[in-house]
Amino acid sequence: MLNINDILNEMTPISLDEMSAVKLMNRVDTKYVADDLTVAKLFSLIKDEYYVQEIDGKRIAAYDSVYYDTVDNHMYIIHQDKKLKRDKLRVRNYVDTGNYFCEVKHKNNHGRTKKKRIEVGEKVFADLNADPAVREFVEKQLPDYDFDGFMKKLSTSFERVTVVNKGKTERITIDFNVRFHNFENGNETGIAPLVIMELKRDGQCESFFQKTLFEIRVKPLSISKYCIGRALTDKTLKQNRFKKKIIKLEKLKKIREYAITSTNAAGI
Repeated sequence: MLNINDILNEMTPISLDEMSAVKLMNRVDTKYVADDLTVAKLFSLIKDEYYVQEIDGKRIAAYDSVYYDTVDNHMYIIHQDKKLKRDKLRVRNYVDTGNYFCEVKHKNNHGRTKKKRIEVGEKVFADLNADPAVREFVEKQLPDYDFDGFMKKLSTSFERVTVVNKGKTERITIDFNVRFHNFENGNETGIAPLVIMELKRDGQCESFFQKTLFEIRVKPLSISKYCIGRALTDKTLKQNRFKKKIIKLEKLKKIREYAITSTNAAGI
């Protein structure tokens, strides 16, 4: 059985500084969800065409995020109601580098995502009000919202592999072991062994990654960690739009379980 760690070790590394050329802060995103076995197969097929990001000798990085929303969950609701223009506010801890950023993501009605961020101190991860610069930044980026009305809603944690094609025209993040904690009710859950992959590129350049996914029958699945995390940890929220996606996630888990059972039964 393929092992993702072994495959990662075979790939050519790229440093964090070298990755700066492919930040793609204004981009088109395409997301996919697959199980870990399928992702290992995927990597075995693309390993010669992509670099893998390496930081201090590590090719898998840990991330923690805290998401904020209004008292009435406005950011969640506009996503649930299929509004094309939407925003997200989070503070992210890049665990392996020790950096913290307050980040605002805007999605426009043309499907393009633009991310703005400022570096902050560790205290802001616990309290958005810990740094006056954060208020100034958020009020500038989200002028239609009341800064004092933001509340902690959800935390996420996951491990990420980042790869970039050798032409440096696209970047892909692959998130494993995704877990959620709901601040309002204390509920926790996760989606492992499923993996969220995100292809990020400025235009419609040809993508070997996308072509390979098509060949192994992995279709795009638009999914927001914030929204799916809220829906999975709070059944009282309106979530009609997310029900089909939740059913899809459960189906993918069952297919993976069947594959493992069949492999074991065959003695492979």
